[in-house]
Order: sequence, then C-alpha cells, then structure tokens
Amino acid sequence: MSLSNSVGRALEISLRGADELLPQDEWVRKLQRSEATGTPLRIKFGLDPTAPDIHLGHTVVFNKMRQLQDLGHTVIPLIGDFTTTIGDPSGRNSTRPPLTREQIEDNAKTYFDQLRLVLNVDIAEVRYNSEWSDPLGARGMIQLAAKYTVARMMERDDFNKRFKAGQSISVHEFLYPLMQGYDSVALKSDLELGGTDQKFNLLVGRHLQQEYGQEPQCILTMPLLEGLDGVEKMSKSKNNYIGISEDANTMFAKVLSISDDLMWRWYTLLSFQSLEQIAALKAEVEGGRNPKDAKVALAKEITTRFHSAAAADAAEQDFINRSKGGVPDEIPEVSLSGAPLGIAQVLKQANLAASAGEGNRLIDGGGVRIDSAVVSDKALKLPAGSYVVQVGKRKFARVTLS
Repeated sequence: MSLSNSVGRALEISLRGADELLPQDEWVRKLQRSEATGTPLRIKFGLDPTAPDIHLGHTVVFNKMRQLQDLGHTVIPLIGDFTTTIGDPSGRNSTRPPLTREQIEDNAKTYFDQLRLVLNVDIAEVRYNSEWSDPLGARGMIQLAAKYTVARMMERDDFNKRFKAGQSISVHEFLYPLMQGYDSVALKSDLELGGTDQKFNLLVGRHLQQEYGQEPQCILTMPLLEGLDGVEKMSKSKNNYIGISEDANTMFAKVLSISDDLMWRWYTLLSFQSLEQIAALKAEVEGGRNPKDAKVALAKEITTRFHSAAAADAAEQDFINRSKGGVPDEIPEVSLSGAPLGIAQVLKQANLAASAGEGNRLIDGGGVRIDSAVVSDKALKLPAGSYVVQVGKRKFARVTLS
C-alpha cells in the first residue's frame, strides 16, 4: 500500500514502542480519511484514579497520546470516575475492592494536575465516564449486558484462571469491561490506547461499537514498563517506581540507578528523541563511549520534562557532589536540644534513621558520617554545635545541637 508522507509518519509514530496495533490496516484507512477530510481522529485512553500519584510507567501511554496529539488528533483522557466504583479486575486473582466517591474525586484532581506535565490538557477533551454511565440506569445496564455473552467473557485470561482455580468471581466484575467498552460507544473513539493487560477490555469496546452501529475503534497496546529493578513492572507496591511528582534530585538519581540494558528500553518508551537519534547514541556506546553518558542524557531529559532544564542541571551537579562524597547545596536544617546527645539519637531525631537501633546498625555498617568523617563509635555523644550528618550516599541533614 502506497502511503503519503504524513500518513506513513503517523503510522511510524503509532507503532513506536507499541506491543500491538489492531487492526493496522484499519488504522491506516482512518489516517488516510483524516488526511483527506481534515477531520482529527478521536483517541481515547481511560484512566481509573485508583491512587493519587502517577509514575513513569503510566506515562508510557501518555507519551503516545502526546505524540498523536502533536499530529493534530483529538486526545481524550477519560477519567473513570464511574468504572473505578466497580474496580478493574484486570490481572487480578481476587476481587478488587472499589473506592469511595470521595477517594475517587481526590485522586482524579491529582491525576488531572499531573496529566498537564505530559499532555496539552488545554486542547485535550477531558471527560468523566459518569456523564453517560450514571444516566444509563438499570434498564440500560441490562440492555448493554445483553450485547455480550458469558462465554466470551470467560475467554478473558484472569477470569478463566480464577474460575478453574475455584476462586470467586463477582457478577459486578463482568460489568467492568462492558462499561469500559461502552465508553468507546459514548465517545465514538477511533483508537483506544492501553497497557497490554487491557487488551480484552479494548476489544470489548470494538465489539460494542459494532453492536451500536458505529465504526469500530482500533486498539493500540503499549508494554508495561519495567521498574528500577529491571524485572517487575513499575509499581508503587513493589517500590521500584519513579513518581512524576518526585523532586528533581531523586528523579535524576533514580534514572541513573537503572541497568545499561534497561536504559535502552526506557529510551524507546519514555524518551522524545527520534528512533534514529537513539540508534545513533546506542551505536556510539557499542563503539566504546561510556554508557553512563547516555544514561545521564536520559535522566536529564526526563527530569527536565517534569521539572525544568535548570532543575535537571542542578540535579546532575547534586549527583556529582554525592558521588564524590560532597555535600549537596540544599539539605534539611534540623535543630535539636539536649547536648551532648548520643549519635544514634541524633540520627533518629533528625529523621535519618527510623529508630536509635537502626542508627546503631547503620554505624556498625560504616554508613554514617559527620562532617565527612566516618563514625565508628556508637557511644559517641555530640556536644553543642553544628554538624553535617550523612547516612549512606543520599541522606543528609545539617544538625544544630544546643
């Protein structure tokens, strides 16, 4: 198939880092129609505000939306304030507890503020699915449920596994993919984005659009980003995440902590550099350039995106200072009374250790410094004065004792 330059470019951008684009030929036809008519395509991504913070793993899909938004299409960040009350069973081996309306509203406000760091929200079509889901009512819900079979629902992997294992599946969980699919009907979406764990739900949207006489949406699934450990998907519960609202120094240092192999995957899924630029950088590293140079560049790009170029530069310098054993420019100021005070108590009261016992363990491990000197004596008592206290490579406090 011969494609115009703009359609070919749009297809290339769509496929970058994607797991699947289904059906690709239908997406090409939609792009061609959009080019011919000047009508933007409608691109949907549902976001259930189940937690108040967004991490880099979430932004894999947001980045794709931003790339398609920059092509002139209409992106629709859909806040699932209704579907969150059901609870998404995707990838679960047990029923997911729904959130209260108050929790959902608080999380949704935070999500919206954080979305601004990735998308141009001012020209996006931000919607809430309670707009059409609440008015649906019992009669409408029954009519919707009649458009999908239990047999098809049980083809879903997590439902199938739970059924075979004798684990409970609540009837309301069947409603989640139906309601997510109905969102596509209400929005008349041309393309729905989601993680690979959402494929079943996205296909339900295609089916329901056909049932309601609409042209079915295409679906584009993005891989689940591995976290800092390079093994498990990024998750707050696994503590292998980088929150997009974390401070610049922490964000920069965390990116630098990933492995060299994981760095290239993060480049593909998180960087806004072209694939050609990334390939050229990778070739330089394979030719002998220090891979840390590439990792620093990625850390600065990500930190700049969520903070600023100046903050990224400062974070780089802070990391250099820490690596050399230097003291960062800005560290917490702590005033303590009761001098002379035992070093373990100093660590506890300055929030550098959770307890005096932990403080002693840190001293035993050689991880505590005062004014750059390693502390080896757990019985040490600090007299009145001012000290720079350091735990490990990254925890500092300027402690004033009186």
